[in-house]
Amino acid sequence: MAKKKRRVKKRRIEYRPSLRERMEDFHPLRDFHPLRDFHPVRSIFRALRLHKSLYVIAIILLVLLIAGGIAYKYINDNYTVTNIYVTGNTHYTNDEIIDMVLDDKPSHNSLFLSLKYRDKSIENIPFIEKVDVDIVSKDTIRINVYEKAIAGYFAHLGRYMYFDRDGIVVESSYETSDEVPQVMGLKFDYIIMYEKLPTPNEEIFEEILDITQLLSKYNLKADRIFFDSEYNVYLYFDNVEVSLGTRDFIDEKIIQLQYILPELEGKNGILEMKDFDDGTKNITFEEKNQ
Repeated sequence: MAKKKRRVKKRRIEYRPSLRERMEDFHPLRDFHPLRDFHPVRSIFRALRLHKSLYVIAIILLVLLIAGGIAYKYINDNYTVTNIYVTGNTHYTNDEIIDMVLDDKPSHNSLFLSLKYRDKSIENIPFIEKVDVDIVSKDTIRINVYEKAIAGYFAHLGRYMYFDRDGIVVESSYETSDEVPQVMGLKFDYIIMYEKLPTPNEEIFEEILDITQLLSKYNLKADRIFFDSEYNVYLYFDNVEVSLGTRDFIDEKIIQLQYILPELEGKNGILEMKDFDDGTKNITFEEKNQ
């Protein structure tokens, strides 16, 4: 039998010029013919199309500018804050709170305020926990002030340290307060801001706040509160020293003070109330020679 011839497939090899050859053959102006490629009419139409696009853009910008001006005037005329209600403030006046909230010109616009204080409160204000701003209407806002529950303050290294009912130092200031009395007689090994004051009697701070709140309730302003080594309480009103003793019957003792102190105005002495209770109601006043 005759042998079959094996067919060999021929591969077609495509010639590809090298980079050097391509660079040598590169002529950017080879196919450019000025007379053939220059079309004055076409150039005019291209210029007109360009000017038309610029004209359209200019009109759009002008319309946007006019619309923005109209919107700004409408918002400025209809959303300017003219009525402001302030609640919850005792340490700061209404004007001081308003200045904290409306701290720049845009803030006098209720629409801007609604965006500025949306889900956000004003914080880091001395003696204040936070301040919320509610938009009542287009021209009316309500500022809600939440003050820290200050029990009292004491002097320390030229400053006044304010603490709450848990004995945590919440504020440090160079100014005294008319809202709470100065506390004296207590000693602390160390004082750290925003930490609890170290003392063996942890109930003393709650007692101070109770006394402070009772004094405020009955419109009595004590100059200071003093605790002796056994935590007996002494209140001072001008030249009158009030010895309250322990915290027993403290509510009844302070209730009696609102009736007794007006009679002692201008006098100097010691009002003894430490033996006061439901049964005896023993109260004496020992006047001192001036």
